[in-house]
Amino acid sequence: MSERDLIFQHMKTVREITENAIKQIPEEAADIIPAGFNNHIRWNFGHIAYIQEKLVYGLLGEKMNVPEEYEQLFARGTKPSEWTITPPTLHDIAIVLCDQKTRIPKFLEDRLNEKLPTPFTNSGGNTFYTVGETFLFSLYHEAIHMNVIKQMYRQIKKMRAF
Repeated sequence: MSERDLIFQHMKTVREITENAIKQIPEEAADIIPAGFNNHIRWNFGHIAYIQEKLVYGLLGEKMNVPEEYEQLFARGTKPSEWTITPPTLHDIAIVLCDQKTRIPKFLEDRLNEKLPTPFTNSGGNTFYTVGETFLFSLYHEAIHMNVIKQMYRQIKKMRAF
């Protein structure tokens, strides 16, 4: 297996974990913000989708293929308490996540080493110079948010009968 194939296989594995998790969470639990958290489960899933799109397409100056309202709802620094539009259902977010799993590898097939027009520095101070670097970071980012989702859902299940 080539390095490129290994990277895309890893993305598929990470995304399947995320897709399985979103299917397990009832819509009624998606908007509960447990004590100690800033956002809810719906925001975290939408944030995963939006940020991966931004790190792969947006930083290259390409058209992002998520619904337009995802930026307003799920970009870094957004909060559900400030939403003025109706968010997508978990099912709708799951469709976007699933679409990314097939669409992004095709888009990046021969572009992993492509330089970004402008280097990207994340909130942790790490600077990335290629789309491959930002793509790989997006998988780490997804895992962080999946851990948050699991912690939140565990806490929600203790509070309510789900």
